[in-house]
Amino acid sequence: MLDLYIKNLTFLFKWILITSVIGVLAGSGSALFLFSLEWCTNYRLNNPYVLYFLPLSGLLIGLWYHFLGTNVAAGNNLIIDEYHKPKEIISIKMAPMVLITTLMTHIVGGSAGREGTAIQMSASLSDQLSRMFKIDSFDRKLILLAAISGGFASVFGTPLAGALFALEVALIGKISYKGIMVSFFAAYFSNFVCDAWGIHHTQYLVSEVPYFDLKYFPWVILAGIIFGITALSFSKATYIFANTFKKYINYPPFRPLVGGFVLLFFFLLFDLDKFQGLGVPFIEASFKNIETPQVFVLKLLFTAFTLSAGFKGGEVTPLFFIGATLGSALAVFMPLPVSLLAGMGFVAVFSGATNTPLACTFMAIELFGAAGGLYYGIACVVGYIFSGHSSIYSSQLIGEAKHPFFDFLKYKSLKNL
Repeated sequence: MLDLYIKNLTFLFKWILITSVIGVLAGSGSALFLFSLEWCTNYRLNNPYVLYFLPLSGLLIGLWYHFLGTNVAAGNNLIIDEYHKPKEIISIKMAPMVLITTLMTHIVGGSAGREGTAIQMSASLSDQLSRMFKIDSFDRKLILLAAISGGFASVFGTPLAGALFALEVALIGKISYKGIMVSFFAAYFSNFVCDAWGIHHTQYLVSEVPYFDLKYFPWVILAGIIFGITALSFSKATYIFANTFKKYINYPPFRPLVGGFVLLFFFLLFDLDKFQGLGVPFIEASFKNIETPQVFVLKLLFTAFTLSAGFKGGEVTPLFFIGATLGSALAVFMPLPVSLLAGMGFVAVFSGATNTPLACTFMAIELFGAAGGLYYGIACVVGYIFSGHSSIYSSQLIGEAKHPFFDFLKYKSLKNL
């Protein structure tokens, strides 16, 4: 028994040390990124002419990755692949490349997010510890898990959601508790470090949460189904746009160039400035005012198109935009407060698109408060089920199928379906 306690204490202090280092790397990386992203966003808003540089920015991003970044171009999918089958240390160049190219996307108005950049920076920097200390494959998997947790927690200011996201994201339907302590430690340290740099995260207000009476249950289920189908639609749209670019444009750097011209055309012709960049002010507004349905549809299409063309950035904040504005639009016929529906959509579409219902439920609680926890949880779970076996991360493996009918898909990668 004494030997067991000694081993546990050794494991504990070892990973406190390692995750504290990862926390510094992930938290500082996210702080730098968020500070730079805010500057780029403000510059774009104050200098609308930069929109005309969309095609040029796309070409430069495409050329950079084509000639210097083919081994890191897979982004988050590369990290998930390395978690499942550790092969090579993730190149250190992933961090500066994804940071700079994401800022290049946002400063010219590309519709993209930020979580992908934070996670890739965190994983790239943290995985260098594997090289320095020559650790075994099991410990390296824990380092990658901690890096995902740290990047997510620090970029959104949600340590509980970050820890659970890392545990859920690699294997659909299953959580391995081998890395649970590491994931929670990394989430805490990285969030602490990011806050210590003086970075402030966006606050969203769910102003009214009614008692969860039975009369609301069917409406929450219906909303969850709609959110899940929307998540599925986003994943499919991204797949269709990406395949279309590959089919008709053989030279990869020309894809974001052409994509940039198409985006520029629509942004200018129809004055669609609200769909440029992150769109955080419009997410905030959806918690107060009922949106029209075309808002979430257009954001879905523009984001799927932007990322499929080869621009860099994450999908999650646009998914927040899509879900919140969709939830807001549902308030026209659903007997639930607009802010609550916006909050439900905010996390449930994300849940369906990433297959992480627990992380998204806890994210809602961290962002909006615990009063609506049951609403958020049911919406996230139903959204997860109705998004099918689809995802914005094609390297996810199916640990448990979402229905017994699909048990033959166990341990298959989504990219091979």
